Amino acid sequence: MTKVNPEIESSWRLALSHEFESQYFSDLKAFLVEEKKKYMIYPIGKNIFKAFNLTPLDTVKVVIIGQDPYHGPGQAHGLCFSVQDGVALPPSLVNIFKELKSDLGIDKPQSGNLEKWAMQGVLLLNATLTVRDGQAASHQGKGWERFTDAAIKVISDQCQQVVFILWGNYAQAKAVLIDSNKHFILKGVHPSPLSANRGFFGCQHFSKANNLLKSAGKSEIDWLL
Repeated sequence: MTKVNPEIESSWRLALSHEFESQYFSDLKAFLVEEKKKYMIYPIGKNIFKAFNLTPLDTVKVVIIGQDPYHGPGQAHGLCFSVQDGVALPPSLVNIFKELKSDLGIDKPQSGNLEKWAMQGVLLLNATLTVRDGQAASHQGKGWERFTDAAIKVISDQCQQVVFILWGNYAQAKAVLIDSNKHFILKGVHPSPLSANRGFFGCQHFSKANNLLKSAGKSEIDWLL
């Protein structure tokens, strides 16, 4: 059976210890146990906290916030917008790569696996960390948002000069958790085909993020996959 409380990287476990010990998180785990009895849940247990495991708290330089994991077989692996090797690129990710080409001249990669970004300090955080097969938003409102909001607040409180990239209204609503006096916030249209033509294309958030990191004396992200 897939675990619902896999190991999380030590710096995050310490920073979020209050969340793990809270009643809402116990309720969330109980919900996931029951869900697993009836449905296929994505991502698999060992990947639920992959964003945290690949990007320890003290390495966070950029945060990209998504909403839900992909709900198709084989897609989700714990990083927002990312898919596993060999999986067809979802439409939003296709548009992200189009903007990357326009902004930095980087050609569309063969794989939509964004782990290379994560390992450089790009926290690819979905607000909800699990989903039921074939049912988008099926695990919203069960406690994950409270947990990931706490993670965003930890970054705001404990880190310095992080670039937060907020695409779409849902992600932009998280701006209230971020101290804009300490951090950089880039807001833009969601890369979904439903909205990308209304301002996502041409946002240049990849080059802007690197310019902001450089201004803060930090190394830039190599966005080439």
